[in-house]
Amino acid sequence: MSDVFRFVAGDSPLLVSVPHDGRLIPEQQRARMTEAGLAIPDTDWHVAQLYGFAVELGASLLVARYSRYVVDLNRPPDDAAMYEGQVATGLCPRYTFAGEPLYHDDAPVSQAEARERIERYWRPYHERLAAALEAIRDRHGCAFLWDAHSIPSRVPRLFDGELPVLNLGNFDGRSCDPGLARALDGIASASPYESVLNGRFRGGYITRHYGDPANGVQAMQLELAQRAYMDEETREFDAARASRLRETLQALLTAFTRGWPIQ
Repeated sequence: MSDVFRFVAGDSPLLVSVPHDGRLIPEQQRARMTEAGLAIPDTDWHVAQLYGFAVELGASLLVARYSRYVVDLNRPPDDAAMYEGQVATGLCPRYTFAGEPLYHDDAPVSQAEARERIERYWRPYHERLAAALEAIRDRHGCAFLWDAHSIPSRVPRLFDGELPVLNLGNFDGRSCDPGLARALDGIASASPYESVLNGRFRGGYITRHYGDPANGVQAMQLELAQRAYMDEETREFDAARASRLRETLQALLTAFTRGWPIQ
């Protein structure tokens, strides 16, 4: 058992990755952090709980234990920009999404500390993710990676206005077959929720790095607006809202793997 992630192996070709629901922060880091940082407001709250049903569908589930404020698992290890011309939140963040400092000295994380966090937290998650996809593809002939995220409906520093509930991304057609992505977009558009494909969130590092349709790995990211399953003020999970949302999520995951089994 790893202290960096929780992994549940399934028997279908679907893998659900949850990189930002982690809440843990090492004590040495906590001692330097502001009250705003310690509140970990930018957590993808309750996403692992929301997607728990996927295990019953036979999916494998990979969930990070540590906060994105330690290291962001959905960014490349060289911290290259993912969305040109937009505010970057960083591999080892310095500010909350609202622009509040994470550390009392407001200093960036040193290169040495960033390297240590990459080796201690980032690399094990990605090694487990890569190994799981390889095992799934070896067993089934294909693999379907669903990268599961959520975010407050409004984050003025990052985007204008209110997000649609369902923000699907396949890196503009490169991480998942465009026909499959269009089918998912159709399901999302017919759902009770506002949706968009390749809008503000086109897919982060995980989607872009592992998605390889030509070699049998389809990867999609779904960024959920949190109002669909929780109270954004109190951050409490709303079971009734979540139950309704799961109907759409189950339809999406089922359609995502419609090409399996390979004939």
